[in-house]
Amino acid sequence: MYVHVPFCASTCDFCAFYQTGPTAEGVQRFLRAIKSELALVLRPRPLTTVFWGGGTPGLLSSNDIRILGEAVRDYNGGGEPEEWGVEMAPASVTEARLAALKDIGVTRISMGAQSFQPELLEGLGRQHTREQVFRAYERIRQADFASVNIDLMFALPGQDEAAWMADLEQALILAPDHLSTYCLTFEEDTKLWVKLSEGKVKLDPEHEARLYEKTWGCLNGAGYAQYEVANFAREGHTCRHNLNTWNMHEWIGVGPAAAGQHGGVRGANPSDLDQWHADVARGERMTEDRVELTTALLAEDALIFGLRMTAGVDPVELARRFPCPAWSRARGILSELVADGLAEKIQGKVRLTIRGRLLADAVGAAVMEAMDGSTE
Repeated sequence: MYVHVPFCASTCDFCAFYQTGPTAEGVQRFLRAIKSELALVLRPRPLTTVFWGGGTPGLLSSNDIRILGEAVRDYNGGGEPEEWGVEMAPASVTEARLAALKDIGVTRISMGAQSFQPELLEGLGRQHTREQVFRAYERIRQADFASVNIDLMFALPGQDEAAWMADLEQALILAPDHLSTYCLTFEEDTKLWVKLSEGKVKLDPEHEARLYEKTWGCLNGAGYAQYEVANFAREGHTCRHNLNTWNMHEWIGVGPAAAGQHGGVRGANPSDLDQWHADVARGERMTEDRVELTTALLAEDALIFGLRMTAGVDPVELARRFPCPAWSRARGILSELVADGLAEKIQGKVRLTIRGRLLADAVGAAVMEAMDGSTE
C-alpha cells in the first residue's frame, strides 16, 4: 500500500509531486477521507509492505500519525506489514513523531537530506539546514528503527565532482542502512524547469555520467550493494516496497495523486485534494489514467524496471508470469542490448553493464518501442 500525504510547508524548486499547504481543518478532513477510501478497497490479501510518501508525511502531528496508522492497520485486519516505510524531512523529525511512528509499527524511515552543503540546499529550495540533518538523523537512530535511509541528489546546479564526493563521504560517516542517490531531473512546472528554459542552468550529460560512476564505485567499496540504478543497501536492508513495485506485484494507492495497480486495473487518484474528496464521497477512486492490466503491459513494465535492477531479468521466468506475443520482440531487443555491450547474459539472466546502467532511460525507451503493439 502507498499512502500519499499531500501536505508540504513549501515547494522545493525541483519537486513535481502533488502537494498543498496544510491547515488543521484540511488535515482532519484528509484523515477522514483516507478511512472512507480504504473502505472502498477490497481486501484480497494481507498487506506485505506499506509506504507513506508525499508531500511531507512528517508534517502530521504525532496524534494524526497514530490516526492514519490505525486506519492502515484496521484495513489490514490489525496485522502488521513486514515492512512499513515513511518519508521524513529533516525539519519535521521530532521525538514525539518518531515515537508515534514506532507505536503504529513503522520499520523504515527515509530521510530526504539531498545535500549537506548550505548553498546547494538553498539552490534546491530545501527548508532545512545541515545541522538539522544531523540532529534528525541522531533522533531517528536513537528511536531504533529497523532500517534508516538517506536520500541524496547529485548533478545539482553549482555542484562539482568534489562537492558531490564530499556529500557521499559525509553520508558514509553517518552510516545509514540504505542510500538512495538521485540524479537531478528537470520536471515541467517546477522552478528548476523555468531556470533551465531561461538558460540559467544547463544540462551536462558527461558530468552526470562521471558522477554516476563515481557514486557506484564509492558506495560499492563502502559495503553498500547496488540493487537498482539509484539504490544501495547494506545486507538485509533493501527496500521491499520498492522491489514489490518494480517486480510488478499489486499495490494499493490511497490519497490524492496516489497510483495503484490491483484488481486488474492500473490508475491514479486526481492530483487535486478537493477533487479527490469529491471522488471518495461518490464512492469512486482511481478515476484518472485507468488502464486494463493486460499481460502485455505488465510484461513490458516488468522488463523495463527489471533491467534497472542489478540482478537483471530472467526472460523465461517473466514470459511464464506474463505470457504474451510481445516476448518474441523482447528477446530480440535483449539480444541487441547484449550485442551492443549494454547488457550481459549470465546463467540465463540479462542485466545491464555499467555502460547500460548509464543509459538506463534510453534502454527503457528502446524496450518500450520494441514491445509496443501487442493487444493481449
